[in-house]
Amino acid sequence: MALHTYELDLQWCGNLGKGTSEYRGYARHFTVQHALKPTILGSADPAYLGDVKRWNPEDLILASASACHQLWYLHLCAVNGVVVLEYTDHATASMQDQDVARRGHITEMMLKPRVIVAQGTDIALAQQLHTQAHHECMIANSVNFPIYCQAEIVVKA
Repeated sequence: MALHTYELDLQWCGNLGKGTSEYRGYARHFTVQHALKPTILGSADPAYLGDVKRWNPEDLILASASACHQLWYLHLCAVNGVVVLEYTDHATASMQDQDVARRGHITEMMLKPRVIVAQGTDIALAQQLHTQAHHECMIANSVNFPIYCQAEIVVKA
């Protein structure tokens, strides 16, 4: 069993001159950096005074879940003889802002991959591999909310 570690540098870049002396007196901007990767420009969700043009933590966890599922699915297809030609996902997440029992939290995610496969593909197997990809996905195995998948498999004409 291998232990994998990850690291990055996150820096708040929203001090408008007075730090956090006032709730509305600072920007929620941050950067995520790693020496070998492009910088991610982040902020809070616009509902929390963030910038709609920057990635927020909720966007990033949704992207992580979608990407992890996709990578596992492509791997499983490769080792099971399913030839994927294209893969896109329109993923969504729902977040409950606050309720009586808990602070804000994501309640569910929905992945909607559209997969184009080569002619002659076993469609039932291609569909079943989404279930296996979900069980293998490290992100899905790490969160405390359900991640659903409604995959569409299309045979290349």
